Amino acid sequence: MTASTPPATAPRSRARKRRGGKTALGIALTAVMLFPVYWMLNASFTRDQDLRKTPPSFLPLHGTLEGYRAVIHQQLPYLGTSLVVGLATVALTLLLAAPAGYSLAKLRPRGAGALTFVLLVAQMIPGIIMAMGFYAILLTSHLINTLPGLVVADSTIAVPFGVLVFTAFMAGIPDELMQAAKTDGAGPLRTFTAIVLPLSRNAVVTVSLFTFLWAWSDFIFASTLDSGSGRQPITLGIYHYIGNNNQQWNAIMATAVVASIPATALLIIAQRYVAAGITTGAVKD
Repeated sequence: MTASTPPATAPRSRARKRRGGKTALGIALTAVMLFPVYWMLNASFTRDQDLRKTPPSFLPLHGTLEGYRAVIHQQLPYLGTSLVVGLATVALTLLLAAPAGYSLAKLRPRGAGALTFVLLVAQMIPGIIMAMGFYAILLTSHLINTLPGLVVADSTIAVPFGVLVFTAFMAGIPDELMQAAKTDGAGPLRTFTAIVLPLSRNAVVTVSLFTFLWAWSDFIFASTLDSGSGRQPITLGIYHYIGNNNQQWNAIMATAVVASIPATALLIIAQRYVAAGITTGAVKD
């Protein structure tokens, strides 16, 4: 019995070494990918004169909050605008994408396959091309340099994705529930609002999160369609701040940190719903 122990132990030892190697490699790659985030945090607390040292300091030894004071005094209007645009884009996207996904998944109208293909193609169009088209449309409709125009433009990126997610998720809802609602006298609209939509919570959270992140981080539409108004999103705020204060890097990095907080918080809070919303419908039983 004792003689047979080394052969059994050797494979386990090699397996542990392989797992340890993979873990170390994963940690190293994660550290490389997250280093820019760490440097952004470090620079936001570092004095301007210390940022110009060679070699640079990897810790804010003489920390300062000057950058964050600048954010409070100069960047809050931009943050407020981004919040309004993000929430309005989420509301418009859900208003359009959820009923469309329900129709494609459960009502199955004629031409549903062609419409799905069009939605996939729409996601492949570069944003700059869409921005040029929207510029002409909004200029004609007098919505250029306005928040409603920017909300409509941002929603065009999110609606195709939202429809596809809702379609995949709602297709997994048992048809027996639809039949039971119809037997009780509920029409398609009542069935959608009372049964399908509450069961699609994960899909709603998933679409809402990605829509908000797209609208929050949008720069192409903002710089093209809203470059002359008094209310601009935070992406333009950072862009103008770099152009006007290219020597105050701690304030620039502090602005970037503050702008990242809402997105990071939403991702942490909603990650469980997002994972369920994306994977549901991808695999058939």
